[in-house]
Formats: sequence, structure tokens, C-alpha cells
Amino acid sequence: MRAFSNDERRARLAVRHHLAPAARSTDVTKVARDLIGLHATDPATVFLSAAARLKVPGRAAGALERALYDDRTLVRTLCMRRTMFVVPLDLIPIVQAACTDPLVPGQRKRLVDMVESNGIARDGRRWLENVEAETLAAIEKLGEATAMELAKVVPGLREQMTFGEDTTWAGKVGVSTRLLFLLSCEQRVARGRPRGSWTSSQYRWAPMATWFPDGVPSMKPEAARAELVRRWLATYGPATTTDVKWWTGWPLGQTKAALAAVDAVEVELEDGPGWVLPDDLGSTRKPKPWVALLPSLDSATMGWKERDWYLGERAAAHFDRSGNAGSTVWADGRVVGAWAQRANGEIVFELVEDVGHAAATAIGRAATELEERLGDVRIKPRFPTPLHKQLVS
Repeated sequence: MRAFSNDERRARLAVRHHLAPAARSTDVTKVARDLIGLHATDPATVFLSAAARLKVPGRAAGALERALYDDRTLVRTLCMRRTMFVVPLDLIPIVQAACTDPLVPGQRKRLVDMVESNGIARDGRRWLENVEAETLAAIEKLGEATAMELAKVVPGLREQMTFGEDTTWAGKVGVSTRLLFLLSCEQRVARGRPRGSWTSSQYRWAPMATWFPDGVPSMKPEAARAELVRRWLATYGPATTTDVKWWTGWPLGQTKAALAAVDAVEVELEDGPGWVLPDDLGSTRKPKPWVALLPSLDSATMGWKERDWYLGERAAAHFDRSGNAGSTVWADGRVVGAWAQRANGEIVFELVEDVGHAAATAIGRAATELEERLGDVRIKPRFPTPLHKQLVS
């Protein structure tokens, strides 16, 4: 059985995640494709993750905005683990069939039930279909529009619904929020250019037809899951069954079936068995020493469930209680600290181990470069971790 050491896994991460200087890219769409999507729950993450992997980091914002809103080679979509990602168009049919389609029936039923239980309509299904049609027609006419702009022309979107009564999580939500979320899960609309800068999450909504004029191609779920695993292992392998199950959000049975469908080969990792593609058993040359400051929720930090080989035993410091990763400092394929931006724009970091003079100097230089590149932009992670809170206090 082929054995992979942690050092070899870190070398693969450096090269296949475009983090080692020699492996950095000039093509932001290729970066998103190779990573199987840029994590996009926090809008700033997309741009900072791309910048860390491009040969010219300062061009990341412009390149991403062109790819997302002008050339439309990338699009935001909900997929793995019910999480938002920015993915290239060729991935949309795959993640849709493999991850998103199973969510749609439950989301639609939940919204119909909320409409009826809140007294908005007795026949929630018919009411919802009418509001959907009006909303899609409005988006088509306007080209792009925010939820607030759509609510001005579609009265049903202005309705408010309560949820969780007599619980600690009770609250209100607008029909516009839930309906646009549902339409995006069905790939009928997508998040377009936001209001404000690239750190904003107030997106305009656009017809999905502007990305896919002929509609999103369909795939059978089994074929889509196999293709997703094949692509994922090509970048993230070797990995464990637990890693694949967690990253995709699938049940164990579907995970095992997808691994079998791609003829994944069992290999030996330092912590137990793992999997690689059958044509991917070769060695990876260790790259020259490298460092990186990756944002919260970066695709590398969130790439595996079993993280000791790059994180060590410090998950409590780098992740919040819900499993969201904070901003991390990397050196040669390991997380060695955390970084944050203070209110005055200063980038500060804390190392949790001795990385040596050369690496520490390189990390300091990377922090200075990031501070200069961000300028007046302020980054506020949605899910601050314990280390982040210490750094900004």
C-alpha cells in the first residue's frame, strides 16, 4: 500500500492550492476551478483567497470582478455543506446535482408552510408560485436588482414572516429573503454585483440565464457525485472518507459510492487510511519555503475534516464553536498562527510556534504587503475566532 507522509501531503497542498510562489497562477478562474470553488460565505474571503494564490496579488479584485460580473466565467452558488462558493461555470451542473438539488424540496415546503402559518395565504403553494413569477419577471425587466428594489415592484416580497415562536431563536424574516434564496438554489437567479465594494454582501440579483443562456445542463446525481469526488481528490487527495463526507455534506453511503465510482485507491496516511485517484500515486517535489496569510474560511483551511497534519492540536484557537475557520498564518503547509486587521488598518499576527528567523521575517513582510494592498479597506470576519479577538483587542 502506498504511504503518504504528512510532509508529502503538505507539499501537495502547497502546489495544488497555488500557495507556493512557483505554483501561483495568473488566472483567477483556474484558481477557483482547481480549488473546487472559493469559499464565499464571507464576501471578503473570495478576494483574499484569490489574492494569496495569484502571481500579482494586487490584481485579484479587478480580475475577480471581471470574471464574476463582466465575463461571467464565475458565479456564486450554494452547494457543498449548504455553503456559498464562487465556482466556474463548468462546475455548476456538477455541484447542483450532487449537492444543491436535494435541498430544494425541503426549502420549498418550508417556505410554503411559513406563508400559510403566518396567515399570508391559505394556499401557500399557489401564492408562492405567483410571487415567484412576478419576481422573475421583475428581475428580467430590470436586469439586476437588490431585494429592496424588487420589493418595490413585487408586493408579495414585502411580507414578513415570524419563525421559532416561544424559542430562543425566534425572529422575523422577509419573504424576499427566503424566496430569492429558493430561486437561487433552483438556479433560476444568481447573486450579481453587490452594492458598494467587494467586501459588501448586499448583492443585486440577476437571471441565471445571463450566465447560462441555454439553461444549466442537468446531470444524474450519481454521475455528479462521482465527478465532484474525482475533481476534489485531484486537488485535496490523499484524504480520508471522513474528509470527503464532511466536505461534501453527503451521507456515508453516497460518499462510499462516489469513491468507488472513481476507483479511488486506498493509501496509508500517518493517522490511518486515505484515498487518492488511481493515476495519482506519484510523489510531489517539496517546494521552496513559503508563507501565506489566508483569510477566514479559506478553502485550504476548510478543506479537510481531519486537520492535525496541517493544523496540529490547536483547532480551538483557529476555529469558532460552529467550525468556522479564522484568518490563519501558514508556513510550508502548516498553520502556525493567526492574523487580523485592526480598526486603523494595521495587520497584526501572532505565531503559536517558533518558525525560525527566515519564516518569521517572511511572515512579517507578507503582513506589511497585505496592509499596504488593503489600504482603506477594512476586513471584519463574520465568524471571529478566539485568536482574532485577542489580536484586535
